[in-house]
Amino acid sequence: MSGTDNNNNSKDALGFDVDALRNKYRAERDKRLNSSGIGQYQKIQGEFASVAEDPYIETSLEREPLTDEVDVVIIGGGFGGLLAGAQLRKQGVKDIRVIEKGGDFGGTWYWNRYPGAQCDVESYVYLPLLEEMGYMPTEKYSHGPEILNHAKAIGRQFDLYDNACFQTQVMDLRWDEKVSRWIIYTNRDDQIKARFIVLSNGPLNTPKLPGIEGISDFKGEIFHTSRWDYDYTGGDSTGNLTKLKDKKIGIIGTGATAVQCIPHLGKWSKELYVFQRTPSSIDVRNNRPTDEDWVETLEPGWQKRRMENFTAVVSGLGAEEDLVADGWTDIFRNVLRVTPAEGQPKLTMEEMEAAIEIADFQKMEQVRGRVNTIVSDEATAEGLKPYYRQFCKRPCFHDEYLQTYERPNVTLVNTEGQGVECITEDSVVALGEAYELDCIVFATGFEVGTNYTSQCGYEVTGSNNVKLSEKWANGFRTFHGMHSRGFPNCMFMGFTQGALTANVPHTLLEQATHLAYIIRHSLEEGHTKVEASEQAEEQWVATINSMSFLGDKFFKECTPGYYNNEGQQGSGNGFLQGQYGAGPTAFFKLLEDWREDESLQGLEIETA
Repeated sequence: MSGTDNNNNSKDALGFDVDALRNKYRAERDKRLNSSGIGQYQKIQGEFASVAEDPYIETSLEREPLTDEVDVVIIGGGFGGLLAGAQLRKQGVKDIRVIEKGGDFGGTWYWNRYPGAQCDVESYVYLPLLEEMGYMPTEKYSHGPEILNHAKAIGRQFDLYDNACFQTQVMDLRWDEKVSRWIIYTNRDDQIKARFIVLSNGPLNTPKLPGIEGISDFKGEIFHTSRWDYDYTGGDSTGNLTKLKDKKIGIIGTGATAVQCIPHLGKWSKELYVFQRTPSSIDVRNNRPTDEDWVETLEPGWQKRRMENFTAVVSGLGAEEDLVADGWTDIFRNVLRVTPAEGQPKLTMEEMEAAIEIADFQKMEQVRGRVNTIVSDEATAEGLKPYYRQFCKRPCFHDEYLQTYERPNVTLVNTEGQGVECITEDSVVALGEAYELDCIVFATGFEVGTNYTSQCGYEVTGSNNVKLSEKWANGFRTFHGMHSRGFPNCMFMGFTQGALTANVPHTLLEQATHLAYIIRHSLEEGHTKVEASEQAEEQWVATINSMSFLGDKFFKECTPGYYNNEGQQGSGNGFLQGQYGAGPTAFFKLLEDWREDESLQGLEIETA
């Protein structure tokens, strides 16, 4: 279906030329393609190791190495690890240890303390266990400090501090067949035995830097947004960066993090240069304080119902009522408008894809049109317009970001998709022009397109000395996204052939509920070894491949980014590769039905 072969999709009817937009999207993608893929980024190690140091630790932890044994070790203290611990506690599991490389619980929200850090999914569905905790967020979209405090409160509520190991980096995991235990080796010379391990490292914990020529030559200040240097900038996560009033600042990257911190840098810097490869899609946030009258109307079970409603709407299932009614759900309401009403002829798959594409064009035209209403300089406005499909990059919502470019001290350096050329002792060079700077802030994200063990920072060696990095070299191989044959008593949380939803803590909660059921059952029954059967794993991989989320074709046509492995979708374990195509609601129901069956079908079990 093209813009010229259907009256309903003509330029006059839509207000834009469909074929012209397709060509524009393709051209914008092509000029950003880099044959190096994720190789264009470099690990923070060696001379750059200090960039990843923890600036938030007040007192360095000193302790003797541990050589004890626990029933369950959870690796990662973010929402995934916290929810795993909480659900295990609810199941009566007492012997739990969380290992976390940061100085406290919080995960992403421990590291991301940059000014303006804020959730972009409604806090009433994003912050988990609100009813159990007896807590109500102060605003519709909570800021970082409130989210971090909530994470710590979960740790206290479920006694997860009692046996936790903070400031501890796992270096190696090995399955000892003789004793049916995992041996966990850490940077503190620990050799901890565990009957079960839960890997909840999360994809947003290992920062990365772009491999820009001359990056090590810069003599000024350098830091990553996930390790914000408030000693240099002054202020805190609310802003007030007073030490920047005489500084020329450059920020490289314009993703979700940059969108939130750039307004603060623009307000306080003498000069701010924003180096942009690809603009983000910026829609209205419309944040507001929590309505106390609304809170009084809530009945028990309200958060579960609200989470499920949000997930259903943003999965394209629709609902009689949109309880959240925000920018996320508006995107999907827009798409659902193309679905034929009950009783009308159903569209073919080709017709449905074409109709969804038109709906996507319409939404993105709205997003691009918003730029024109805020940014007065034509060249800057054009540079800030995203020309790609809505879900080629994570949608952003903000009410101050675009307005920042109206400040006379803020300059958008639109690199036309080429990125920064090089860095010198005192400047960043882009499109042949040098910009003299006092400080460079890297808003370049985390390692999410590399292989799983690279993101974790350690190797996992299972039965018969098989390494996870080898088994997953050509893609994930799991059962239900949480078990992988050859790695018994090991549970994975996150995006390993599970279900994708905009509200990540919802997925983590469902996974935590599932693994807690399996571990509790195994401990009660005295199981020594629990792993996926060969048949169950094969069937799950086949299921994932036959109905993968959005599909490789969609992401191959997208502008490069971490969603599609920097334009190399299909190679390695990309962020969105191998997701359950029927959507999260169906996936959560599948897990629930599996538990209710009580047969543990698909798992091979050994008992001493």
